[in-house]
Amino acid sequence: MSEEAVPQQGGPAQPKGLLQQMEELMASLNADLSALDADLQSAGTTEPTQSAQAT
Repeated sequence: MSEEAVPQQGGPAQPKGLLQQMEELMASLNADLSALDADLQSAGTTEPTQSAQAT
């Protein structure tokens, strides 16, 4: 298989690049983790986790 550059078509129908897709996924993941962190902080969990007990 050769790795030739595929000519990209202009216009709004242009497919997203892999880097842009990864950036969007990372932004979404970051938002989800931030929301989860806020939920856990508001729950006021004071019990140490197993990983914290092991140290």
